[in-house]
This record gives sequence, structure tokens and C-alpha cells, in this order.
Amino acid sequence: MWSVNDSETGPHEFSAAFCVRSSLSFLGLLVAALLVSAAPGRAQNSDSNSANQNQSWTSTSEDHDSSLGSSTRTSESHTKSGNSTVDKKTVEILRSGSYQSYQETERETTQVDASTTRTTLRTYGRDSNGNRILTQVTDEEKHDSPGGGSNVTRTTSNPDANGRLAVVQRQVEDTAKVGANAEVTKTTTYLPGGNGGLVPSMEVQERREKIDDHTTKFQKSTMLSDGNGNWQVGERKDGTITDDGKNRAIEERVERQDGSGNLSEVSRTVSRESREAAGQSQSVVETYSKEVPGGSADGTMHLVQRVIASRNSANGAETTRQQVEQVNPGNPSDGLQVTVGSTGSEQSTAGGTSATNTVETRDADGRLRVVSVDMTKSDKAPAVQVQIAPGNQSTSSRK
Repeated sequence: MWSVNDSETGPHEFSAAFCVRSSLSFLGLLVAALLVSAAPGRAQNSDSNSANQNQSWTSTSEDHDSSLGSSTRTSESHTKSGNSTVDKKTVEILRSGSYQSYQETERETTQVDASTTRTTLRTYGRDSNGNRILTQVTDEEKHDSPGGGSNVTRTTSNPDANGRLAVVQRQVEDTAKVGANAEVTKTTTYLPGGNGGLVPSMEVQERREKIDDHTTKFQKSTMLSDGNGNWQVGERKDGTITDDGKNRAIEERVERQDGSGNLSEVSRTVSRESREAAGQSQSVVETYSKEVPGGSADGTMHLVQRVIASRNSANGAETTRQQVEQVNPGNPSDGLQVTVGSTGSEQSTAGGTSATNTVETRDADGRLRVVSVDMTKSDKAPAVQVQIAPGNQSTSSRK
């Protein structure tokens, strides 16, 4: 599925998508950051002695959230055998002085042949007696075509009252090349209908076209069913990505239906990133909206959020900084103020990774205070960059 952050990775790309989608409130920041579960972990100990860390690894992490007074522990493992990999994750919550299991996931991926991949994701919870119960299963099968396209069918099932799995959602995603420089993806979501079968409820059409060596244009339309077999565009995003290898810019406009059923622009995001050969990068993402927290709409665009991030990598070490500036709903005319900030560092060695992350948020008195300091050790040699997202009171780990 094409989107703004589908191409080369970078901290600003998450921020760009995050700025557009968030509600521009602290809760929006927190939820978006939790979804990112991306930065290298928070583990306190590691228990794997695998000879090949690209084949198997384990990591145990602990997060302490001083603002909410809660602690969680996350254990993750990755095992590869032949054409299959199994990833397990267990989240525990500290209750009454001991950690108790909250949620478990198991993802099994099998490369059936050169063009077919099957993935099954099982999610487990706990019942009132503390017993593990299956809460959801998602099966996915992907077929790649010789022409560069693909077909993905993703089926989600939940157990009914008798414990039998029943399909609650199916997505069919078709991607096809359109000419030499364009690609189109159509994703249709099916939900249970009144007669017990699945009926189409939403369709997303995305088009991405390479204009020249440095410029790509994209458009994404989200359409909803009117119940009579017709589609109505509820939201449309379009924008341009320019990248010359050193500087990268993304501009995205979002339009939604207004009260008259017409599409009108509701937000705009402008992202700028500069990258240096020495492993340094800086980015600024600004979001403009017609809706200003605490203010009244006047039909014009206003700057409501700015995310500033930097990254410095050298000699197996990496440091990151990020801050979020937002409009104060109590005094929207005062402009932007820093609401969340984070600093992180990561050190990579042949034996794995170690990292620290510090998050600050603005308190009721207007002062920034530290709400989380996390330390990590993992036996997995990292293959990804740190992407620390402020707003999360306790960071997560990408494995």
C-alpha cells in the first residue's frame, strides 16, 4: 500500500504521516507513538546464545511510566527454520508487585515458493481466571507477479461465544504496474453484511508515479460504500516527494467531505530533511490545519504542529533528538510551544545493541519534566535505525 512513508526510511517520514493523522492533541501523540513500536528496544536482560543472530534472537524489555505509575515488561523472540520464521511477543503488566501476562502474539511466516508468502498472526489474551485465550487470528497470503505487481488477501477472524473462529474482516489488495513509471494499488475491505456474508465496505485506491529521477507524485483516495453498491470519496490525499539523495521534501494535502458532500482541504503537511554523508540528518515537519485546538475555525490554514528531529550515526553509535511543538488550546493565539521531547542513544556491537531513551513532557505548570528513562540490551545485532517518537511515555522496540 503506497503512502508518504513507504519509500526510504527516515525519522521524518513517521513524523509526516503522524502529523497528518494525529488529532493534534497529546492523546494523539501518545497513540501514534505507541503504534510506532519501532525504536530499538528497552531490554534489561538478554537470554539467547544463538550462534547466528540473524537466525534467532531474544530480548526482554522493561518500561516504567512515571506519569501513569505503570510498568510493563515485553519479551520478544525470533526463530528461523528453513523457509519459515516465528516471531513471538509477550507483554506483561506489573500488578500487586508481580508481572502478569496481558497479551501475547505469535507470527509465523512461510516462504511457500519464489512468489508466494503466507503469514499467520495469532493474538492471545487472558480471561477473568488468568487463563490464556485466543482472541484473534489474521491469515495473509501474498502472490508476486512477474510484472512487478502483487495480490494480497488478508483475513481476520475472532472466536465466537463457543470459541469457533468467525471471519470479521477480509482485505484484498491488488498492485499493478501502470506504464513504466507508475504503480496503482487497490485495497478493498469486506465486513459482515446483514445476510451473514461479507460485503465491501471501504475501498482505497493509491497511485504513485515517478516523474523524473528525483520526483514522485502520489494520490490516495478512501471511498466508503453508500449501502447501495456505490462508492463515495470520503478522503483524498495527494502530494509530491522530491529526493536528490541529500535533501528530501514531502508535501501532502488532505481533503475530506464537507457538510455539502464536497471535498475541501482540511490539512497540509510540509516535510524537509537534509542528510549528510557522515551519518547526520535533520528534519522539520510542519502541519497546517483549518481546525485550531482551542480556537474557532475561520476557513484558513494555520500552523498547528511542528516536529523537529535530528540523528547522528558514527562508529556503531547513534544519537537522536526530537521535539514536538503544538498550539496551546488554552491560548491558541500564543503560537507553538514545546509539548514533548525525547533524546536517545544506541550503541551497536557484534554481541548486540544497548540503548537509552529519555522522554520529557510539559506538566500543568508549563515545565518540561522527565517522565521516562529506558535502558536496553538485546542480543540481536540491529539492522534498523533508531526512530524515537516523542509522546510515548515509554518507548518500544523494533526487532
